[in-house]
Amino acid sequence: MPRLLSSPSRVKAAGVGIKLIDEYIGHVNSSTSEVSIAHMRSPQGWNEPGQTPDFDEYTVVLNGLLRVQHAGGELDVRAGQAVIASRGEWIRYSTPEPEGAEYIAVCVPAFTLNRAHRDPDTPDGVV
Repeated sequence: MPRLLSSPSRVKAAGVGIKLIDEYIGHVNSSTSEVSIAHMRSPQGWNEPGQTPDFDEYTVVLNGLLRVQHAGGELDVRAGQAVIASRGEWIRYSTPEPEGAEYIAVCVPAFTLNRAHRDPDTPDGVV
């Protein structure tokens, strides 16, 4: 039987700057471990620690620009574009432009802090 999720859960974001994360499907909002789907809104200047996750991440940018640093350089992903980051690949996200960015992130399997494998200098207690 289908299950209605009436609203997302707001979860705390890692990084510098205040990023809003509304998880619709995942460990926090639906107790789902297979996939997580979240709506992200981050301001200009937001950046997060690098990570080498144990999940694939599929990101669709709705507005603004999301910068994705990786071991081979960086990609600027603009509204209407998408990016796939494969598990085991080092990545770091940021939003350098004045309008920040709004995007949807899908992680398979679902995001958890333990699966993210943040860079060692990342403080504990962040999502």
